[in-house]
Amino acid sequence: MNALDTTLHFHERTKHAFERYARSLGYMDWDNQPDPFRRFADAPLVQLALGTGERSTSYDDLYSAGKAPPEPANLDSLSAFFELSLAISAWKETQGSRWALRINPSSGNLHPTECYLIAGPVPGLHDLPAVYHYAPKEHALERRAEFSHDTWQQLAEGFRASPFFIGLSSIHWREAWKYGERAYRYCQHDIGHAVAAIAMSAAIQGWQVRWLDEMSDDQVAGLLGLDRPEDFEDVEPEHPDLLLAVMPAQHDVGENATSQAVDINARGVSASVVTAIAKGNWCGSANPLSANHVEWDIIDAVAAACAKPMTEALTTQATEAMLGSPLDPDRPPVPAETIIRQRRSAVAMDGRTGISAEQFFLMLDRLMPRPDRPPWQALGPPACVHLGLFVHLVDGLDPGLYCLVRSPDRLDEIRSAMDPAFEWQQPPDCPESLPLFVLQRGDARKAAWKLSCDQQIAGASAFSLGMIAEFEPRLREHGPWFYRRLFWETGMIGQILYLEAEAAGIRGTGIGCYFDDPVREIFGLSVNAFQSLYHFTVGGPVGDTRLTTLPPYPDR
Repeated sequence: MNALDTTLHFHERTKHAFERYARSLGYMDWDNQPDPFRRFADAPLVQLALGTGERSTSYDDLYSAGKAPPEPANLDSLSAFFELSLAISAWKETQGSRWALRINPSSGNLHPTECYLIAGPVPGLHDLPAVYHYAPKEHALERRAEFSHDTWQQLAEGFRASPFFIGLSSIHWREAWKYGERAYRYCQHDIGHAVAAIAMSAAIQGWQVRWLDEMSDDQVAGLLGLDRPEDFEDVEPEHPDLLLAVMPAQHDVGENATSQAVDINARGVSASVVTAIAKGNWCGSANPLSANHVEWDIIDAVAAACAKPMTEALTTQATEAMLGSPLDPDRPPVPAETIIRQRRSAVAMDGRTGISAEQFFLMLDRLMPRPDRPPWQALGPPACVHLGLFVHLVDGLDPGLYCLVRSPDRLDEIRSAMDPAFEWQQPPDCPESLPLFVLQRGDARKAAWKLSCDQQIAGASAFSLGMIAEFEPRLREHGPWFYRRLFWETGMIGQILYLEAEAAGIRGTGIGCYFDDPVREIFGLSVNAFQSLYHFTVGGPVGDTRLTTLPPYPDR
């Protein structure tokens, strides 16, 4: 099979259906549970400070262009940036078991995502440009490599302001240990979760983030040292995913705040820079995460098929005018870091707690991919994921099926692809700029519950949803690597829903287990043009009183 056929075959094979689930081990192999923390032995470790990020930025201000004045990229601001994006948020304990929760969510709390920093000289960190690995358990940076000032200048040239770079990678085994073949999907969700978490943390510091979408996986691997077999001998490999540029946002505190569009070098990162960094002074070897492994050949095959080559930059799709002005929330300001730190995944819903229509509209408006606003400026266009919603307990809205079309110019195409009997009416009092439509009225709780692998949490909430992606036509347009990009977009949607739920005083959780084709069928969608890639539910949480919550860094 060619790469596209391999990708489509993987997606079909890893679907859950009423009569069978995608292949997994079928039991929990606790003896080989992966270590959730990667470290590099013999790499110099620099501890980062805690609690340095307390700023006056409110959570709602994160969605406004240019509200937070930029901080200089120094050791304190970098410490705060990592603490509010990828650090540990709490420890949970019960009956002698103890595990960490993190700021960025993860499927099954397994955290396949690893993070790297590439920066110029930073006082207190290192006097040379360097590549670092972020160690969340220690809240520290491990220096993997150093390179010359000339190479750094070549890497940073062409940007509007002095940048630093964040690289993300995935350890597929961490998810495959529990989820088997479907794990590759979840690794991609988690990259999206991390990108959104990074973008929101950067916004607190007055920074903006942009994916360097022209780069190949080979280039990312070379910059992050992931292609060095001597550093990963007999341990779980990391798959390169993306490189993000982080730099000061354009700032204007007036009513006409300037756009936060990122000026990046159109030619991307040159091969000579990648080579120079790859030839730098590297140190450290990766730790093994499990003693034994189950091999999932189909994950290796789809990872190879979805490898990203160098590409042209993705073209601009949406504009601020098309998407309308953001909604202004009518609620007291809450510090952004408060919402970010308290984010949790709900484990059960009470089936009683609802939200107002105004809260619902605001949550959905925050998911509209405005290209000059966090977090969507980080990924950039095109927006390919739309929401099929199951509304249960939203005051002022009839229960039923709804659709949010996140790219208004796709409305006609999506409408024609769905069941022709659907209403396609905007609900009462819905802002005209929000492309939300009633499809079918009626109690949707049992359908949501059944479609999400019989998980009651999807029907006992205020609302749940399936993230429906423009699928095979997009893969044919951009190439099989775009399969990953679609999942990244869903992960970003999930992270914002997590934060919006917390801001509304309730809670959300992602749902990776759902019956793929029945979801598509309930909306009347064709098999390959659209696919549901991730589910989510938001409502009143039921806590687990058996658990004890401990601080994230109790010894510091």
